[in-house]
Amino acid sequence: MQEKILIMDFGSQYTQLIARRLRELNVYCEIYPYNHFPPADASVRGVILSGSPCSVNDSAYLKYDITKLRGIVPVLGICYGAQLMTHLQNGKVQASKHREYGRANLATVDASDELLKGVAIHSQVWMSHGDSITVLPEGFTVVATTQNIPVAAFRIENEKTWGIQFHPEVTHSSDGVLLLKNFAINICGCSAEWTPASFVENTIKILKEKLNGDKVVLALSGGVDSSVAALLLHRAIGKNLTCVFVDHGLLRKNEFNEVMDAYNEMGLNVTGVNASDKFLGDLKNVSDPETKRKIIGRDFIETFDEEAHKLKDIKWLAQGTIYPDVIESVSVNGPSATIKSHHNVGGLPEKMNLQLIEPLRLLFKDEVRRVGKELRLKPLILNRHPFPGPGLAIRILGEISSEKVTLLQEADDIFTRKLQEADLYHKIWQSGVMLLPVKSVGVMGDERTYEYTVALRAVHSTDGMTADWVHLPYEFLAEVSNEIINKVRGINRVVYDISSKPPATIEWE
Repeated sequence: MQEKILIMDFGSQYTQLIARRLRELNVYCEIYPYNHFPPADASVRGVILSGSPCSVNDSAYLKYDITKLRGIVPVLGICYGAQLMTHLQNGKVQASKHREYGRANLATVDASDELLKGVAIHSQVWMSHGDSITVLPEGFTVVATTQNIPVAAFRIENEKTWGIQFHPEVTHSSDGVLLLKNFAINICGCSAEWTPASFVENTIKILKEKLNGDKVVLALSGGVDSSVAALLLHRAIGKNLTCVFVDHGLLRKNEFNEVMDAYNEMGLNVTGVNASDKFLGDLKNVSDPETKRKIIGRDFIETFDEEAHKLKDIKWLAQGTIYPDVIESVSVNGPSATIKSHHNVGGLPEKMNLQLIEPLRLLFKDEVRRVGKELRLKPLILNRHPFPGPGLAIRILGEISSEKVTLLQEADDIFTRKLQEADLYHKIWQSGVMLLPVKSVGVMGDERTYEYTVALRAVHSTDGMTADWVHLPYEFLAEVSNEIINKVRGINRVVYDISSKPPATIEWE
């Protein structure tokens, strides 16, 4: 049975960070919303209560009966979680006279406390709260303070329960990882043995038992997630896995053939389908981004379904779903407002009457890459930048044509190659080129031109939720611009996107 820490989500923007920090310590954990929290079975070593944008003084505050956990497993309440424990035991949580947002420093620390072992006096912590605990209930003891608040951390006597007002999961808390390590390993007793190698071994064993000789079909995109899912399934069931790789005509230059070769070298049973005429035909005269995505999603399902029906005795559909998608679907307030629809095969299990298998559904993106490395996934796929499911369709603003696709493929190929030659490609998270629906006047030789503009995009990120633009050297940008303009007939102007996410998105559509 996999030992784990459970994280109770009250809607904090930092909840996923708590999970990421624990997993960096090789401690397995899972996130559940407070209103769908499972009982603590024998596999649960401890529980962490997250922060929240809410206040316990709100009339409809988010409530959970923590007595179900106290004394049964160790509990750590972070910010709102600490305030909730206090409020439910008739302590006082009040709007702060000195609100703390951002950096603060611990003024006192109880060095004998298990949770704070090794945490230095004056250690920097990250605060994000408008309320403060002013009066602790009976049996609660202060173990840390800051200059502005009297209760930065407390413990409950005679049980392994703590509350802290600051956020240890944020990198600005200088001893935050140490505190989480104290809780998860020293207090909860986690073995810290959850590694890519252990995940691969356990997952393959589970897949073998669950599938039990059944046949599985999987839609490959050429990206990391679906490729790692395919390798795990291949290790478990071999030729009983059939993969379908659809070329919608909107991939990068030479990508279909290169990726197919890589899959074949890895021994995967892959069917390649060239459906570019269908996709480009259906996208003709379409300029709205959401309409593009829906057409591509529909055509993909139809194409994949047609290929899958050529196979016999398929019982399962595999997908490369990863943990952020799972968390989003069961968040405290339900799925977030749609910024853009995602290209996936969500309608297929019902349409094809198949059961769904998602071997990566508990991994974050960076963990998927580490598992891929453990499985020896080809570097061509493992180390590539994220690429949108709809492909170049959402990097061509406005209407799509085969001519525009070719222009963008050539420009994108130059940008990617130049990044690799300059040893910059693996230092950034994602890059790409956008073809704008803008023509401008240029001069080449003695001739006047009236051609398209492209925008280069390169960002730093960890999971795509937020991103900052990369400060590429001017000399490098000049080289890229010069080569694109000279070699790609139809483009005479290159610009560089210096907007971050938020407020912008990484892709332009």
